[in-house]
Amino acid sequence: MATKSSSEIIREGLWSNNPALVQVLGLCPLLAVTSTVVNALGLGLATLMVLMGSNLAVSLIRNFVADSVRLPAFVMIIASFVTCAELLMQAFTYELYQILGIFIPLIVTNCAILGRADAFASKNSPLPALLDGAMMGLGFLAVLVVLGGIRELVGQGTLLVDMNLLFGPAAADWVIRPFEHYPDVLFMVLPPGAFIGLGLLIALKNGIDNRIRERRKANAPATVTSGSKRVRVTGQIS
Repeated sequence: MATKSSSEIIREGLWSNNPALVQVLGLCPLLAVTSTVVNALGLGLATLMVLMGSNLAVSLIRNFVADSVRLPAFVMIIASFVTCAELLMQAFTYELYQILGIFIPLIVTNCAILGRADAFASKNSPLPALLDGAMMGLGFLAVLVVLGGIRELVGQGTLLVDMNLLFGPAAADWVIRPFEHYPDVLFMVLPPGAFIGLGLLIALKNGIDNRIRERRKANAPATVTSGSKRVRVTGQIS
């Protein structure tokens, strides 16, 4: 398997192969906990930690595990890191841990994590595997936070509410209220709002990708046939 360059790994994790917008994996926690930014950030950081740790561990043992027990070994590694994340949240962000509830242990079943362990980490050396886990985790985290921000702003008219649950009492005043006397839009806080918000983000990404492809196609060099010779013409063709 040809090793990907660092720039390719970064681009795929953050954009071209984003686990939430392209692979559409991990939708259950993504849609369930993104009613506020702090919930999305808490789950996203836990997922990032598990992705990086499991990718690194899987890469380190890739030459010592038989194919017959490969997947069970990967699941055990992922479950170990999820347990570590769960214990850390219980120790330092207990109230947020209670809010996220079952969705922290359910990181074990996140297809994005097991998929990266099997598709990339098990076939590459530790450093590329660690970078892949970091970029995939950051890509997933970014979608969580953006979706959480949209739902919180439209649904409640606030941003960064209850950030003290994650960053302590100093973050209690971080809340932003851009609108006065905002009527709550319950629809965006409920699950249907999550589906619509995610659909809009996917549509936005696809629209940006299409614009980029059209611009590259318009600026691509064209080949013009002149008699028996082929002439390469650069520049935009109108």
